Amino acid sequence: LGGGHDEREQTLNQLLVEMDGFEQNSGIIIVAATNRPDVLDPALLRPGRFDRQVVVDRPDVHGREGILKVHTRRVPMSKDVNLEIIARGTPGMSGADLANLVNEAALLAARRNSTEVTMYDFESAKDKVLMGVERKSMVMSEREKETTAYHEIGHALAG
Repeated sequence: LGGGHDEREQTLNQLLVEMDGFEQNSGIIIVAATNRPDVLDPALLRPGRFDRQVVVDRPDVHGREGILKVHTRRVPMSKDVNLEIIARGTPGMSGADLANLVNEAALLAARRNSTEVTMYDFESAKDKVLMGVERKSMVMSEREKETTAYHEIGHALAG
């Protein structure tokens, strides 16, 4: 038994033991990062451990545009691509999200056998990143809808 947290607990305990072994003024600084501070063990945040926090917010529109410029440096793009518009249309996205967006747009262009990524590719990639892969199998014909309706009526009547 024990579950999937055994390794996590062992790692946490070992880290705490090592940190407790430091002298007060040993000149050692430990830096750590997480995108899930809500799940950190309180023992890690006690004074003398990770007791300082620097919060890095997600990038604003100018930051997103800069990140997009970095990730599109080696991506051949058509003249219609406007990174400022893409940046304005991606509020709340992290740098990793934007890198993923560029990769998805490039993949969509490649699937079209295009040598350049277009604004349409970016819009389609944004839809995919935000809403998931389009599932054409979920589109039901009129006959399938009717059959499903009868099926559900059967559930309702059966109680």
